[in-house]
Amino acid sequence: MSSSTETAVSAGSAPAKALTRNEVIKAAIPTLAGNIAATLSTPGADCFATDDEQFLKFHGIYQQDDRDLRKVGKKFIMMIRGRIPGGIMTPSQWIAFDDLASTYGNNTLRVTTRQSIQFHGVVLSGLGSVVKRINDCLLSTLAACGDVNRNVMAAPTPVQTSARASMIADVHRVVEALAPKTSAYHAIWIDGVQLNLEDAANKDFVDPLYGKTYLPRKFKVAFVMPPVNDMDVFTNDLGFIAIVEAGRLVGYNLTVGGGMGRSHGNVTTYPRLADELGFFEPHQIVDVAKAVLTIHRDFGDRTDRRHARLKYVVQERGVAWTRSEIEKRSGVTMSEPRGYQFTTTNDTYGWQQAMDGTWFLTLFVESGRIKDVDGRRQKTALRQVAERFKGVEFRLTGNQNVILANVSEADKSGISTLLAEHGLKTERQTSVLHAAAMACPALPTCGLALAESERMLPAMLDRIEKLCADVGLDGEEIIIRSTGCPNGCARPYMAEIAFVGKAPGRYQLWLGGNAAGTRLNRLWKDVIKEADVETEIGPILLRYAKERNVGERFGDWCDRVLLKELPVGTVAAEASN
Repeated sequence: MSSSTETAVSAGSAPAKALTRNEVIKAAIPTLAGNIAATLSTPGADCFATDDEQFLKFHGIYQQDDRDLRKVGKKFIMMIRGRIPGGIMTPSQWIAFDDLASTYGNNTLRVTTRQSIQFHGVVLSGLGSVVKRINDCLLSTLAACGDVNRNVMAAPTPVQTSARASMIADVHRVVEALAPKTSAYHAIWIDGVQLNLEDAANKDFVDPLYGKTYLPRKFKVAFVMPPVNDMDVFTNDLGFIAIVEAGRLVGYNLTVGGGMGRSHGNVTTYPRLADELGFFEPHQIVDVAKAVLTIHRDFGDRTDRRHARLKYVVQERGVAWTRSEIEKRSGVTMSEPRGYQFTTTNDTYGWQQAMDGTWFLTLFVESGRIKDVDGRRQKTALRQVAERFKGVEFRLTGNQNVILANVSEADKSGISTLLAEHGLKTERQTSVLHAAAMACPALPTCGLALAESERMLPAMLDRIEKLCADVGLDGEEIIIRSTGCPNGCARPYMAEIAFVGKAPGRYQLWLGGNAAGTRLNRLWKDVIKEADVETEIGPILLRYAKERNVGERFGDWCDRVLLKELPVGTVAAEASN
């Protein structure tokens, strides 16, 4: 009996629930080929069939439509997401992505919160060229989406110690170990061939790790190196906290069971922080990673995709069971977690010198959208850096920014001059509120968006900055994040202030996350209007300015004082889980 069938009937005497449609189509076409190649070769085709929309996700593609144009007719567009382990790109890869954005996309590069780049606005006729070119430059889109392990994140700050180099090597070991093995990806995007779905080898294909039906939902992995938690490691299904002693990587603390997604009005869905289960040595990492992933494969809910993430398995079966199951599957006996401290989740902007004498520069990217606008031509500037400074490494951060790393002393001034010529600063690039903020794309491209996010947040931050100045908090850092729906792509439930879309111009208000990324915030108000932010948030900021302890951050004050005022039994109190 397959693991998915066992999951469906494991309730004993209770009648088995029906598998979701996604489970049915994965079982029917385990290569994930669908009829994608046939549609790509159909003259005049502008969209894929419904089932193929789900298969496309495994190939790193979402079929969307421009929601700004719905009143005049649906225009299908594709979002293509690269799989870029650790967010590391060479100059030639950056140039390839820049070319694709200009030729096939909407002339912007969107840095994601998982250290990748998304293309928006690609029509079906250009889709094959985009994916092939990404592969030609030795990157991929395979498993950037879908019910598999997604892009593996890793701390990007180039401290250039042997410890970080060892960690990056482990990142690539995990990437390779958790990659799906279907031949459909190469057949479709490289060879342009539609696999014969009736061929026995294709019908009976079983992935050596994922099995015939892959995972019940997506799976996310992140590596961090204390004291910086810039990957929000506790929001991931699987996390590795690097433990460094005397400059050497001695092992990892394992975290399991985090996730941000939830649904409005459904209290059985909730954001959850991962549990820290134990410490293991670096050579054991692949066995541990596979063990955690296969627990999700075998015990995740395949009858309800809203309840299908690993976090619900860990929550419902317990930490002790989870640790025992990991040790049994991996053959690794973990010791107790080693000590460390997180101090921040933010990036460090401006020029910094690495320990090997090279320089690196973190450039602020508003909401992750790299583009040219009047007076600030960021897309062109980064393209010219890639063309002129071949030794530079491009690193994407989990906070949607770009790091230019491995910069020699001789090239540092030249890069600064080039950036300045395009309207970009290297110091004091933006205000503290903008620098600490994140937003998901939301409208007009995301089909799940209920409200604006990326297009809303910059002006919202300006308004909150004015409120802060009015009460004596000018220059105070507050982590603010927004999403257009409750799925949590910009990790809003970790922010000190979060706006979560409910309807056009209406948001939930969540308060009380912390700077270290170790505490969830809580729902303060179920609906506020975007137009009423001054009256909703102004009084809270005034109280914070008057009542806080010396040096106390806004999120910590909210957790200590404001959120204690929530009545027991209210929706807000229940939502905190």
